[in-house]
Amino acid sequence: MGTRGTHVPVLLQRCLELLAPVLARPGAIHLDATLGLGGHAEAVLSAHPAVVLVGLDRDGAALARAGRRLARFADRTHLVHAVFDEIPEVLDELGLPGVDSALFDLGVSSMQLDEADRGFAYAQDAPLDMRMDQSVGVTAADVVNTYSVADLARVLRVYGEERFARRIAASLVRERATTPVTSSARLAALVRDAIPAPARRTGGHPAKRTFQALRIEVNGELAVLERALPRAFDALRPSGRLAVMAYHSLEDRLVKRAMVARARSRAPLGLPIEPIGTGPTVRLLTRGAESPAGAEIEVNPRAASARLRAAERI
Repeated sequence: MGTRGTHVPVLLQRCLELLAPVLARPGAIHLDATLGLGGHAEAVLSAHPAVVLVGLDRDGAALARAGRRLARFADRTHLVHAVFDEIPEVLDELGLPGVDSALFDLGVSSMQLDEADRGFAYAQDAPLDMRMDQSVGVTAADVVNTYSVADLARVLRVYGEERFARRIAASLVRERATTPVTSSARLAALVRDAIPAPARRTGGHPAKRTFQALRIEVNGELAVLERALPRAFDALRPSGRLAVMAYHSLEDRLVKRAMVARARSRAPLGLPIEPIGTGPTVRLLTRGAESPAGAEIEVNPRAASARLRAAERI
């Protein structure tokens, strides 16, 4: 099928290569913080017959499907319905003091995009939901139909980097005064009509940035990621490795900042020696962000925006 998470896990071989040195340890524990459909986890468990997996996902439907995929490894897997900023609580409940490797594959999964009733995709008509965990929280329809013009514009501008955020927000508020906006197709049409015609001719679907922004707002994605990254680093055993794949600049910026901050000395400049406790706590394993090769993108177009960064705990 060639879609992310459904057939070809993104940057699979590179992730395995980066994590292999620690996955080969006796009794190694691997944390898949975004289990999805289990493609990366299946490859890790297959390549390393002694590894124990802790797999997290906030989407109960994805967790169930991953469980079926990984059923043959059931004796060495722990699959947990949790958001990835709950890493310390999950490990504590499992009685695990730490992990040897961790992988984050951020953003929306193939299953969520391809199942029409989830409302993630502007190409299919569905109720405006966009919750990764459909058992809790507000929906995209709640955001679109209750936020003020100013708040809607902020969400679209900050999370979607949408330059016509104010125009789109004002249009949505006018429209909902007559009839609530409750479907993905109607939202996509309203966004398209709010953007000037010349600007609609380039940059892909005109509603792409609005849908991204609403999804991030509904799921609190950036706030969760900002909390999760330090907790993931703290969960690593010495020389443990963390790999993170981001799919848009806002995610990648947070990942870069978290990794670079830990890779730098915190000692004041000019000291003849580095005081204990102020040195770097991680070593960067990738030079900047790595991208998929053209051959992978050809097979799996959704991989095109992926950016991989990895680091090792010192």
